Amino acid sequence: MDDRGVGTLRSVNVGLPEDVQWRGRTVHTGIWKSPVDGPTMARRLNLDGDGQGDLGGHGGEMRAVFVYQLDSYRYWQKFLGRDDFVPGQFGENFTVDGLADDEVRVGDRYRIGAALFEVTQPRVTCYRVGIRMDEPRMPSLLVQHHRPGFYFRVLEEGEVRAGDEIIKVADGPEALTVADVDALLYLPGHPRERIEQALRIPALSPGWQGSFRAMLDEPASASGNAGLVAASPPPAWAGFRALRVSAVERESSTIVSLRLADPEGARLPAAQPGQFLTVRLGSGLVRSYSLSGQPGGPDYRISVKLEPHGRAGAYLRTNVRTGDLIDAAAPRGTFVLTPGEGPVLLISGGVGATPVLAMLHALADQKSAREVWWLQAARNRDEQPFAAEAQALLAQLPNSRSYVFYSHPSPPELGNRLTPDRLRDLNLPTDADAYLCGPTSFLADMTAALAGTRVHTEIFGSQAGLTPGIAAQPARPPHPPAGEPGTGPAVSFARSDLSVPWPDDAGSLLDLAEACDVPVRWSCRVGVCHNCESGLLAGAVAYTTEPVDPPAEGNVLICSSRPDGDIVLDL
Repeated sequence: MDDRGVGTLRSVNVGLPEDVQWRGRTVHTGIWKSPVDGPTMARRLNLDGDGQGDLGGHGGEMRAVFVYQLDSYRYWQKFLGRDDFVPGQFGENFTVDGLADDEVRVGDRYRIGAALFEVTQPRVTCYRVGIRMDEPRMPSLLVQHHRPGFYFRVLEEGEVRAGDEIIKVADGPEALTVADVDALLYLPGHPRERIEQALRIPALSPGWQGSFRAMLDEPASASGNAGLVAASPPPAWAGFRALRVSAVERESSTIVSLRLADPEGARLPAAQPGQFLTVRLGSGLVRSYSLSGQPGGPDYRISVKLEPHGRAGAYLRTNVRTGDLIDAAAPRGTFVLTPGEGPVLLISGGVGATPVLAMLHALADQKSAREVWWLQAARNRDEQPFAAEAQALLAQLPNSRSYVFYSHPSPPELGNRLTPDRLRDLNLPTDADAYLCGPTSFLADMTAALAGTRVHTEIFGSQAGLTPGIAAQPARPPHPPAGEPGTGPAVSFARSDLSVPWPDDAGSLLDLAEACDVPVRWSCRVGVCHNCESGLLAGAVAYTTEPVDPPAEGNVLICSSRPDGDIVLDL
């Protein structure tokens, strides 16, 4: 194509991250940008004088320069009824005439001043643009109105300045505009052929490529948006149903298993290997336990560590007998064995053996020829669960290897703690899928030792929180919110062992969780990004802001919903 002018750079804006106060918290953000007089150097990672507060979501080579258009300024001024916008209002580095989101293609290249740029992706909207705009809805509005803006990578460094002509020097392949690509990820529909088309664009950033591949990997029956959050099949039933305890089995000195069957003798819906079951044990006591038995078998088996002072363990020891009925929610979870032909590493610590044992059952049922490594850590032989069962399953696999490690051996056992160094000494295959379950410190050590391997993890209890731009606070046990108890329906956080009445003044389930110090994950807070998507184990919610794209069946976006009656959340 012939080089041609397509617009003008009207303002170059930079700003270093700063701390701002927001809802009683300190947010570290670079969303405030100010115009620069004279030339500015565009470098591979940034403009001189610019910075980002959260490099996980902004900045880096593929997001070096953010671009927003004056035409969108005019649009939002009219839509919001405002006249107070200044250059850099949307956190952009380049304020431009031209380069509309529905015209610019991902992969387009532009010469501006002495620098050469390439379009890599739309903006990933987050709550901080809402802070800068003093408009909490802004992350959702940018997507819904097809005006996200986009990022440049810097192919050739050079000086730029306001007034420079924008020269288009190459068209991006596949003819997908910024607005097209943004809609593919965030808006309903997700046509497969268009996603495949986007993946043929070499310039598309790796993060967006990964999201689109995840969407293609999902079966047609899956609900939700796998590009934004790990997806699983819809739960086999809503809420809780009664299952009968068909057996109580001792697995080790500290672990007991319950077998749960349909009271009428019907076959239970098959669970995926690695999923968990949430059970209600008495009044207000809700727990989630990994399924440890044969996937697709006639019953479910959950295995429970009997902690000395644990309420659930005490209830099981005292109250649960064969023949009793226990309320259970349907199997859930995204920590599941994925199909393939490559090596599989099943690595566990203590009771973390439960979900990987279900995976071992599945591999044995398939008579898999895959290379399977079973690495199990326990305190000693007395506290090692499933020893004979695991060895019997491994014997059915022609390419299996087994290593057991004791951290506190009893004589005559030999100590052989599983450490990162020992893991590296095993010369594990690097092209494997590794499935890890155990205590948090165990997972951190093993994950670090498996650098370069595809690692899948499952943790005990609550997941780690995600609060971008906000410094982590010292961990506190979940607790009722401050002030007088609410008068609304009961909200139960299953993983956090907490149930509280809904406060009259709470804005959303996310607000309540934060007030209770329940670990949560979020980014946009208005139903766009799906980081807050959580399992709704029982009950129903009402949305204060309708999600841009609905969550998976059986899940809820806690950032923009309130309880509609008593509910139980997988948090």
